[in-house]
Amino acid sequence: MRILKNFFRIFYPELCANCDNQLAQNENTVCTFCRHDLPLTNFTNYSNNKITKTFYGRIIIEKANTLLFYRKEGITKKLIHELKYKGNEEIGTFFGNWLGEIIKQNNEFSDIDLIVPVPLHPKKLKKRGYNQVSKFGKKLSDHLEKPFLENELLRTSTSKTQTFKARFERFNNNDTKFQLKNTSNLKDKHILLIDDVITTGATLEACAKELQKTEGVKISILTMAYTE
Repeated sequence: MRILKNFFRIFYPELCANCDNQLAQNENTVCTFCRHDLPLTNFTNYSNNKITKTFYGRIIIEKANTLLFYRKEGITKKLIHELKYKGNEEIGTFFGNWLGEIIKQNNEFSDIDLIVPVPLHPKKLKKRGYNQVSKFGKKLSDHLEKPFLENELLRTSTSKTQTFKARFERFNNNDTKFQLKNTSNLKDKHILLIDDVITTGATLEACAKELQKTEGVKISILTMAYTE
Protein backbone atom coordinates (compact mmCIF):
# COMPACT_ATOMS: atom_id res chain seq x y z
CA MET A 1 0.00 0.00 0.00
CA ARG A 2 2.83 2.41 0.88
CA ILE A 3 4.64 1.55 -2.38
CA LEU A 4 1.47 2.35 -4.34
CA LYS A 5 1.03 5.62 -2.46
CA ASN A 6 4.64 6.62 -3.17
CA PHE A 7 4.13 5.77 -6.85
CA PHE A 8 1.12 8.07 -7.11
CA ARG A 9 3.03 10.82 -5.31
CA ILE A 10 5.50 10.92 -8.21
CA PHE A 11 2.76 11.94 -10.64
CA TYR A 12 0.29 13.56 -8.22
CA PRO A 13 2.36 15.10 -5.42
CA GLU A 14 0.52 15.91 -2.21
CA LEU A 15 0.61 19.58 -1.29
CA CYS A 16 0.45 21.33 2.07
CA ALA A 17 -3.10 22.50 2.77
CA ASN A 18 -1.74 25.88 3.86
CA CYS A 19 1.29 26.86 1.75
CA ASP A 20 0.79 24.53 -1.27
CA ASN A 21 4.39 23.33 -1.13
CA GLN A 22 4.97 19.65 -1.86
CA LEU A 23 4.83 17.42 1.20
CA ALA A 24 7.75 15.20 2.14
CA GLN A 25 7.18 11.44 2.41
CA ASN A 26 6.80 11.60 6.20
CA GLU A 27 4.37 14.54 6.10
CA ASN A 28 0.58 14.45 5.88
CA THR A 29 -1.82 17.27 4.98
CA VAL A 30 0.25 20.09 6.53
CA CYS A 31 4.01 20.52 6.10
CA THR A 32 6.36 20.63 9.08
CA PHE A 33 7.02 24.36 8.67
CA CYS A 34 3.32 25.29 8.70
CA ARG A 35 2.56 22.87 11.52
CA HIS A 36 5.27 24.58 13.59
CA ASP A 37 3.49 27.93 13.06
CA LEU A 38 0.07 26.70 14.21
CA PRO A 39 -0.97 28.41 17.48
CA LEU A 40 -1.37 25.59 20.03
CA THR A 41 -3.50 26.43 23.08
CA ASN A 42 -1.87 23.98 25.52
CA PHE A 43 -5.20 23.88 27.38
CA THR A 44 -4.43 20.25 28.27
CA ASN A 45 -2.34 21.56 31.16
CA TYR A 46 -5.16 23.73 32.56
CA SER A 47 -8.48 22.31 33.71
CA ASN A 48 -9.77 25.84 34.35
CA ASN A 49 -9.16 27.17 30.85
CA LYS A 50 -10.88 29.64 28.52
CA ILE A 51 -13.38 27.07 27.27
CA THR A 52 -14.58 26.02 30.71
CA LYS A 53 -14.90 29.71 31.61
CA THR A 54 -16.98 30.28 28.46
CA PHE A 55 -19.65 27.92 29.80
CA TYR A 56 -19.70 29.11 33.43
CA GLY A 57 -23.33 29.63 34.49
CA ARG A 58 -24.65 28.24 31.21
CA ILE A 59 -24.16 24.47 31.28
CA ILE A 60 -22.37 21.99 33.51
CA ILE A 61 -19.37 20.38 31.82
CA GLU A 62 -16.79 17.99 33.23
CA LYS A 63 -13.79 19.22 31.23
CA ALA A 64 -12.95 20.92 27.94
CA ASN A 65 -10.04 21.25 25.56
CA THR A 66 -9.13 22.46 22.08
CA LEU A 67 -6.08 22.16 19.86
CA LEU A 68 -5.58 25.61 18.34
CA PHE A 69 -6.40 29.28 18.65
CA TYR A 70 -8.57 30.61 15.82
CA ARG A 71 -7.70 34.15 14.77
CA LYS A 72 -9.03 36.57 12.16
CA GLU A 73 -5.94 36.01 10.07
CA GLY A 74 -3.68 32.98 10.18
CA ILE A 75 -3.12 29.34 9.35
CA THR A 76 -5.91 27.98 11.56
CA LYS A 77 -8.53 30.05 9.78
CA LYS A 78 -7.31 28.95 6.35
CA LEU A 79 -7.23 25.27 7.31
CA ILE A 80 -10.74 25.36 8.80
CA HIS A 81 -11.97 27.13 5.65
CA GLU A 82 -10.34 24.46 3.46
CA LEU A 83 -11.96 21.77 5.60
CA LYS A 84 -15.46 23.24 5.55
CA TYR A 85 -15.75 24.78 2.11
CA LYS A 86 -13.07 23.27 -0.13
CA GLY A 87 -13.73 19.58 0.49
CA ASN A 88 -10.39 18.88 2.17
CA GLU A 89 -11.66 16.39 4.76
CA GLU A 90 -8.13 15.16 5.48
CA ILE A 91 -7.60 18.30 7.55
CA GLY A 92 -10.11 16.81 10.00
CA THR A 93 -8.06 13.61 10.05
CA PHE A 94 -4.89 15.63 10.63
CA PHE A 95 -6.39 17.53 13.58
CA GLY A 96 -7.94 14.36 15.02
CA ASN A 97 -4.62 12.51 14.94
CA TRP A 98 -2.71 15.37 16.49
CA LEU A 99 -5.16 16.15 19.27
CA GLY A 100 -5.85 12.45 19.83
CA GLU A 101 -2.17 11.82 20.49
CA ILE A 102 -1.99 14.75 22.92
CA ILE A 103 -4.99 13.77 25.03
CA LYS A 104 -4.04 10.08 25.06
CA GLN A 105 -0.51 10.88 26.25
CA ASN A 106 -1.96 13.02 29.04
CA ASN A 107 -4.66 10.47 29.90
CA GLU A 108 -7.26 13.17 29.33
CA PHE A 109 -10.88 12.18 28.61
CA SER A 110 -10.01 8.57 29.46
CA ASP A 111 -13.28 8.30 31.41
CA ILE A 112 -15.61 9.21 28.55
CA ASP A 113 -18.00 6.57 27.19
CA LEU A 114 -18.63 7.83 23.67
CA ILE A 115 -18.06 10.66 21.21
CA VAL A 116 -20.87 12.70 19.64
CA PRO A 117 -20.36 15.42 17.00
CA VAL A 118 -22.34 18.62 16.57
CA PRO A 119 -24.54 17.66 13.59
CA LEU A 120 -25.26 19.58 10.41
CA HIS A 121 -28.81 20.27 9.27
CA PRO A 122 -29.79 17.65 6.64
CA LYS A 123 -30.00 20.32 3.92
CA LYS A 124 -26.50 21.60 4.66
CA LEU A 125 -25.17 18.04 4.92
CA LYS A 126 -26.62 17.22 1.50
CA LYS A 127 -25.14 20.38 -0.02
CA ARG A 128 -21.67 19.95 1.51
CA GLY A 129 -21.60 16.17 1.29
CA TYR A 130 -19.99 15.63 4.68
CA ASN A 131 -19.88 16.85 8.27
CA GLN A 132 -16.57 18.66 8.75
CA VAL A 133 -16.02 17.04 12.15
CA SER A 134 -16.67 13.43 11.03
CA LYS A 135 -13.08 12.45 10.28
CA PHE A 136 -11.92 14.44 13.29
CA GLY A 137 -14.26 12.39 15.47
CA LYS A 138 -13.29 9.08 13.90
CA LYS A 139 -9.60 9.69 14.61
CA LEU A 140 -10.36 10.69 18.19
CA SER A 141 -12.35 7.47 18.47
CA ASP A 142 -9.32 5.49 17.28
CA HIS A 143 -7.01 7.10 19.84
CA LEU A 144 -9.42 6.98 22.79
CA GLU A 145 -10.86 3.59 21.80
CA LYS A 146 -14.39 4.86 22.36
CA PRO A 147 -17.36 4.65 19.96
CA PHE A 148 -18.13 7.56 17.65
CA LEU A 149 -21.92 7.97 17.36
CA GLU A 150 -22.47 10.24 14.39
CA ASN A 151 -26.25 9.99 14.11
CA GLU A 152 -27.49 10.15 17.71
CA LEU A 153 -27.95 13.93 17.78
CA LEU A 154 -29.99 15.56 15.01
CA ARG A 155 -30.24 19.20 13.97
CA THR A 156 -33.90 20.12 13.39
CA SER A 157 -33.49 23.82 12.61
CA THR A 158 -30.68 26.20 11.95
CA SER A 159 -29.94 29.90 11.87
CA LYS A 160 -28.42 31.60 8.84
CA THR A 161 -24.69 31.23 8.33
CA GLN A 162 -22.65 32.72 11.16
CA THR A 163 -19.42 32.96 9.19
CA PHE A 164 -19.34 36.73 8.74
CA LYS A 165 -21.02 37.73 12.00
CA ALA A 166 -19.30 39.24 15.01
CA ARG A 167 -19.19 37.31 18.29
CA PHE A 168 -22.14 39.20 19.86
CA GLU A 169 -24.26 38.82 16.72
CA ARG A 170 -23.57 35.09 16.63
CA PHE A 171 -24.74 34.64 20.20
CA ASN A 172 -27.97 36.59 19.72
CA ASN A 173 -28.85 35.13 16.33
CA ASN A 174 -28.38 31.48 17.19
CA ASP A 175 -31.78 29.78 17.27
CA THR A 176 -30.53 26.35 16.27
CA LYS A 177 -32.46 23.41 17.70
CA PHE A 178 -31.46 19.79 18.21
CA GLN A 179 -33.12 16.52 19.18
CA LEU A 180 -31.96 13.06 20.15
CA LYS A 181 -32.62 10.04 17.99
CA ASN A 182 -32.42 7.44 20.76
CA THR A 183 -31.97 8.39 24.42
CA SER A 184 -31.53 4.78 25.58
CA ASN A 185 -28.01 4.73 24.10
CA LEU A 186 -26.98 7.72 26.20
CA LYS A 187 -28.37 7.09 29.68
CA ASP A 188 -25.71 7.48 32.39
CA LYS A 189 -23.00 8.10 29.78
CA HIS A 190 -20.11 10.57 29.83
CA ILE A 191 -20.29 12.11 26.35
CA LEU A 192 -17.45 13.87 24.58
CA LEU A 193 -19.17 16.52 22.45
CA ILE A 194 -17.00 17.67 19.53
CA ASP A 195 -17.08 20.54 17.03
CA ASP A 196 -14.74 22.50 14.78
CA VAL A 197 -14.54 26.01 16.28
CA ILE A 198 -15.85 27.57 19.49
CA THR A 199 -16.78 31.25 19.18
CA THR A 200 -19.60 32.06 21.62
CA GLY A 201 -20.29 28.44 22.51
CA ALA A 202 -24.01 28.87 21.75
CA THR A 203 -24.25 25.86 19.43
CA LEU A 204 -22.38 23.57 21.81
CA GLU A 205 -24.55 24.85 24.66
CA ALA A 206 -27.73 23.97 22.73
CA CYS A 207 -26.38 20.49 21.97
CA ALA A 208 -25.30 19.90 25.56
CA LYS A 209 -28.69 20.94 26.94
CA GLU A 210 -30.44 18.48 24.64
CA LEU A 211 -28.06 15.68 25.61
CA GLN A 212 -28.43 16.48 29.31
CA LYS A 213 -32.17 15.87 29.13
CA THR A 214 -31.24 12.19 29.28
CA GLU A 215 -30.83 10.82 32.80
CA GLY A 216 -27.29 10.64 34.12
CA VAL A 217 -25.57 12.23 31.11
CA LYS A 218 -22.30 14.11 31.69
CA ILE A 219 -20.72 16.34 29.05
CA SER A 220 -17.13 17.15 28.14
CA ILE A 221 -16.18 19.29 25.14
CA LEU A 222 -13.39 18.98 22.59
CA THR A 223 -12.85 21.08 19.46
CA MET A 224 -10.30 21.80 16.77
CA ALA A 225 -10.03 25.49 17.62
CA TYR A 226 -11.13 28.29 19.95
CA THR A 227 -11.74 31.87 18.80
CA GLU A 228 -9.60 34.37 20.67
